[in-house]
Amino acid sequence: MVYLNYTNLDDETQERLVSVSKKDVEHKFGNELKRYAKEHHLEYYTLLEEEAIRNLYSYEYVFNI
Repeated sequence: MVYLNYTNLDDETQERLVSVSKKDVEHKFGNELKRYAKEHHLEYYTLLEEEAIRNLYSYEYVFNI
């Protein structure tokens, strides 16, 4: 669960969320993503970024108002 302050959804907070998501995706699927990127001639870090953004939708958010 991700706890957020509803009044603080600035760029810094969004970047922090993407960073946490990247670490999560890399931990879970890092080797698979590297293999997929190599097989399909894709840039690994671009693929990681895209998957991290998709991963954000799987989080459960709690907003404090």
